[in-house]
Amino acid sequence: MEKYLKLLAPVLRIAEQAAVAISDIYHKEYSIIKKIDHSPLTDADLASHQIIEEGLLALTPELPLISEEGTEPPFDERQQWQSYWLVDPLDGTREFINKTDEFVINIALINNNKPVLGVIHVPVTGVVYYAVQGYGAFKKNKGKEPEKIRSKVWDGGKIRIVASSRASNIHYQNLKKCLNDSETIIMGAALKSCLVAEGAADLYVRYGETSEWDTAAAQIIVDESGGALMALDGLPLQYNRTSSLLNESFIVVGDRHHDWLSLIPCDKI
Repeated sequence: MEKYLKLLAPVLRIAEQAAVAISDIYHKEYSIIKKIDHSPLTDADLASHQIIEEGLLALTPELPLISEEGTEPPFDERQQWQSYWLVDPLDGTREFINKTDEFVINIALINNNKPVLGVIHVPVTGVVYYAVQGYGAFKKNKGKEPEKIRSKVWDGGKIRIVASSRASNIHYQNLKKCLNDSETIIMGAALKSCLVAEGAADLYVRYGETSEWDTAAAQIIVDESGGALMALDGLPLQYNRTSSLLNESFIVVGDRHHDWLSLIPCDKI
């Protein structure tokens, strides 16, 4: 919708400001602490969160915001929301710490439990993926004009699977057996879904829990590129439907018309 499109440019600017702050910290010494769930938290996570939160609340003061590094509102409150921002200020904190360059900023606008705008910014390269519902998906390389991206229609041959370096060996090996002829691309954070969206990979399967801020921006980008991000029952992920902000296992596909689900191993978790 046009009202979402009008928000895109300022959201891209906010993401860029956060990326500058992350990049500045990336090349310096910084502190690392452990959160309650034992995941790492750095100065870059907090700096990005502050910039994005302040920017989005100034842009749309009427819309609430959920950020990985913010205070989670109680479900009794947020279940009343029709629209809100969903943010991961630094997706791939472990990749940030390990200096792999494969970390991103995720910003999504949710309306009626579905993402309608998504921005994924890669601080190290300046590459940005973005989409608005009904307007297609785009990739912008630093210093260049944006280009519309399309996922790849499956036409046979070797299947390109994208996976995390921390992917479960058991599930991944079972998946490889089911797919027979395949090759693997290792990538971090939401960039795995972006590779599917731009046609550089065919399939990404994520077993186990993720948080809703990990997938929302990627979902609208993949959907608008012609692909699909869905649970293993074939239904699109939905947001803010329960007291938990955790996703179930999901699959990202470039060709939404191919029966990928029939190839997924039966040991789904």
